[in-house]
Amino acid sequence: MIKTFTIETGQKLTEEQLAEISEAKKYPIVFDDDCLELSPAMMKAFKCATVQRSRRKNAL
Repeated sequence: MIKTFTIETGQKLTEEQLAEISEAKKYPIVFDDDCLELSPAMMKAFKCATVQRSRRKNAL
């Protein structure tokens, strides 16, 4: 199950959210047909795209 939270800048996490995060850290990542593990080359491309997105976002 996937849970998402939208956290605004400066917002503090609740105790419940912190507990859920701590619990989630105990479980391994499970890859399947819908979410394949990235190859090293794809991971490098993903990181580059993320850095570029952040730069453009900060420039605005």
